[in-house]
Amino acid sequence: MSIDPETLRQIEELSLDPRPLLVLDVDDVLLHFINPFPRFLEANGHELRMGSFRLTGNVFEKASGRPLEQEQVRALLDAFFAAQAEWQTLHDGAAEALAELRRGAEIVMLTAMPHRFRDIRRAHLDALGLPYPLLTTEMAKGPAIARLRGDTSRPVAFVDDLPPNLVSAREFVPDAHLFHLMVDERLRTLLPPVPAGVTLVQSWTQAQPLIAEALGIQTSAART
Repeated sequence: MSIDPETLRQIEELSLDPRPLLVLDVDDVLLHFINPFPRFLEANGHELRMGSFRLTGNVFEKASGRPLEQEQVRALLDAFFAAQAEWQTLHDGAAEALAELRRGAEIVMLTAMPHRFRDIRRAHLDALGLPYPLLTTEMAKGPAIARLRGDTSRPVAFVDDLPPNLVSAREFVPDAHLFHLMVDERLRTLLPPVPAGVTLVQSWTQAQPLIAEALGIQTSAART
């Protein structure tokens, strides 16, 4: 599987960094998604009924009760991303955890969303105090993580809420330390199985020291 060409272009804009690499998903890892998106739908005359872990087939028009087609769901998701600064807030402890981890690691945010929303998300993350490089991808994440690592053996950690993304990372970076972070537990039973060997974490307070240990970096808490 090849890398998204636009993602590759974004990666090539980054400066070379020899430090351990921490790659982070954004939606429901750094920013709330599964809480605000249903409220966004309600405000626009729709509702989300989670019978499975997918959007198409689970978004309904409230007035008629009919499920929306894929194109209609995609249009609503695009509208949500365009207005994300009004809806998406930071997960508790995320900014503080990354401020510690940045002392010894290169941090890169890798978000699965249309490239055209990159600037909007960049501005929102900056406003929330997350200045780390942001990459968008419309393809699998594994090739992007491998490219970010480069031709080195530096340690890599990857945090995501979706098992398929963790599977992709393992395929392309077999020795990566993988973390499944899902703060909102309501959808966990609908997820595909989390791959064996992935560390399950439920908060950034729990995740931060485990990531630091995996990457072999020392935070201020460890030095005191």
